[in-house]
Amino acid sequence: MLTKMVSGKQVFSVIITLLLIFLLPPSHAASHLDLGGIKDSSSSINSQKVNLSVYYEALCPSCTNFIVQNLIRVFDDDLINIINLRMVPWGNAHVNKTDNTIICQNGHDECVLNTIQACAINVWDDVNKYYALIYCIEFLAIEGRHRNWPSCFSSLGLSEKPILDCYNNGTGAKLQALYGYETAHLNPPHTFVPWIVVDTKPLRNDYENFIAYICNAYKGNVIPNACKSHPHNNVSSIEEENPIYPVCYRGEAKNLTLLRPIKRIPRLRRAFWKVPGKGFK
Repeated sequence: MLTKMVSGKQVFSVIITLLLIFLLPPSHAASHLDLGGIKDSSSSINSQKVNLSVYYEALCPSCTNFIVQNLIRVFDDDLINIINLRMVPWGNAHVNKTDNTIICQNGHDECVLNTIQACAINVWDDVNKYYALIYCIEFLAIEGRHRNWPSCFSSLGLSEKPILDCYNNGTGAKLQALYGYETAHLNPPHTFVPWIVVDTKPLRNDYENFIAYICNAYKGNVIPNACKSHPHNNVSSIEEENPIYPVCYRGEAKNLTLLRPIKRIPRLRRAFWKVPGKGFK
């Protein structure tokens, strides 16, 4: 399914991409990159909406819990209609300067899943589709079955071919390099994941309260139901540095015991599953 080797030309292209992204200033790097196969996501961003950026990594228990139990709530009560949701799967990974390979703190499996999710985000313009795949993969991680991630395609009625092509032809590695560059240049720098940013405001230790920040930042006239219980300015000043909720620090070993058990998929997730005879809903 996933090819273990790519052509020499693809390897060279990926190495050059990594070098340009991590060694050159932003203005110089962008003009020299070979971004073949990578879509410009900026064209799909609605300037009237609130930007919600999620910096995370696969197999981080805190990220998995946040995606499956908390972030999924943006699809309730029309909240998704007032935000530009950006998923950035890189987290605490880094580039080995000796051979310019990507090192993920949760091992090779994390690197694979980060890249698969990056490919889904790049290939599918529909946030419902790529979030459904991310949700499915992270849910399997909670159950200790993350290596069964290919089953998510059939469960969701989605085609696996464009995602696997992206992974195997080197586009996924380029996407990872871009996400790595973006994460490395966050201001202020991220200190753990999940690292949540609403517009330009990092939520730091208050990340599970993200809906209140979204509602506070939203300036539109049509208020979604999710915001009616969150009056403006009902957010903390974010003074404390120590996180209230579990997080994954850089260099921290994977600890799946931190995953909160989930016995069943909540009813609101039904929209993510395959409709018999119709494919993805």
